[in-house]
Amino acid sequence: MIGVFRREDLPHSPLPDAGLALWHVGDPGNVGTLVRAADALGPAFVATSEGTADPTGPKALRGSMGALFRVPFVGFDDAPGRRIALVARGGRPLEALDFSGPTTFVLGAEREGLPEEVLLRCEERATIPLAADADSLNVALAGAIALYELSRKRRETSTS
Repeated sequence: MIGVFRREDLPHSPLPDAGLALWHVGDPGNVGTLVRAADALGPAFVATSEGTADPTGPKALRGSMGALFRVPFVGFDDAPGRRIALVARGGRPLEALDFSGPTTFVLGAEREGLPEEVLLRCEERATIPLAADADSLNVALAGAIALYELSRKRRETSTS
């Protein structure tokens, strides 16, 4: 099967008040999975840096399961809202954060994580608590968990 589309026709706005900013996420399968999570757990946008796998590439498109055509994309530096860096260790527990207002979760490369210069541009650092023997999570799984926690807390707040 072949799909033909113009990149200019992909969604760019309006931007929801939640999103994922991907810094050098190189695996196209992870990028596609994060786009799919933004669609399913959002609405959320995806912001990509130079060095991030092309979300329109075959493997990313397959991983997104068509969500690429519904999720707005922006450049990494154009991601709005409060930036929360997801880090393996040393951040506040994700469930302890206040998610009122526009929020962007910043996720780093699979092996290297986020460099210091990117961390300094984030207002907060958050960590997803893991089992004692676990080392870290896959970037796509971490992004999906963060979006789920944000949507869960916002639903909880809107019903109380």
